[in-house]
Amino acid sequence: MELIALGMDHWFADHAKALCGPGQRLARVTAVDRGQCIVSNEVGGVPAKATSAFMGAMQSASDMPCVGDWVCVEYPESEHAATIHRVLPRKSFLRRKSAGKSRTFQMIAANIDVAFIVQSCQYDFNLSRIERYLLMANEGQVEPVLLLTKTDLVSADALAQLMGSIRALGICTKIIALSNVTGSGLDQVKEMMRCGKTYCLVGSSGVGKSTLINRLTGQETVKTGTVSHSGEGRHTTVRRHLIVLEQGALLIDTPGMREIGIVVASEEMDDNFEDIVRLSPDCRFTNCGHTNEPGCAVLAAITDGTLQRERYRNYLKLKTESALHERSSADKRRKGKKSDVPQS
Repeated sequence: MELIALGMDHWFADHAKALCGPGQRLARVTAVDRGQCIVSNEVGGVPAKATSAFMGAMQSASDMPCVGDWVCVEYPESEHAATIHRVLPRKSFLRRKSAGKSRTFQMIAANIDVAFIVQSCQYDFNLSRIERYLLMANEGQVEPVLLLTKTDLVSADALAQLMGSIRALGICTKIIALSNVTGSGLDQVKEMMRCGKTYCLVGSSGVGKSTLINRLTGQETVKTGTVSHSGEGRHTTVRRHLIVLEQGALLIDTPGMREIGIVVASEEMDDNFEDIVRLSPDCRFTNCGHTNEPGCAVLAAITDGTLQRERYRNYLKLKTESALHERSSADKRRKGKKSDVPQS
């Protein structure tokens, strides 16, 4: 496959000229499963492993190749396997805090143009989760688009209420209402996907990501599970992989996420809460924490109904997570320790 068909552009080509050594070729990581990679280029798709030198020079888990990365590879003995010598700089990325109490983070995908944030209109719909996904996309310089799936399971009025609740939070992101059963909204998704651009599906398990891929490809590209009486699908995707669609767009599928821990800086988080940030200058104190201070404009807005209490609570929770991550990272830098460890 030609590199341009895998999303290659002049930006990556220039970096490859500067970073890839003699005898090395450029390839894109098209699948990652438990640390094992598949890389693709004109040779085709082959398994690949990072060299010992690469692993030794690695500073954190985020340095490991992830799906969507461009890498410098070498074919030591044949063209049926490759070794990865270097990961090119990333234009954009999606990452989250590792599950549990760990202060490390996990790369999800790299060099993405648009993130399709998939939420079911039934059991999965959660405004706080949507805000977390939007923060994730904002941090990684990825354009977000909300896909509300399983619209065939709700009434038109219920769908309008769900969309209204999103807009009420001040979220202006493009929303596409979609049904994998009736096909409604599918053409909208297809029309916005451009040749050579990379799109990534993120969302909980069972919201219809795999079925959507099959609708976009027109074949059973991804195994799908049965659907329960509540409309909840079964978790099927177990690895991150990139698919080239017929019209030339590239689509990355990812496993469902139970936790969406954020690792964004406070300043980046404020971009997603502009309504609250705009109120802050009207607070009596310049260092107002918007919790119990007298003369707080944010608390006043909650009282008069111009700011939703749920959005305010989520803001405080995410602000706390962001501050904890920043303090942890600063402590590790001061102690001279690595901020992450490789993850399988």
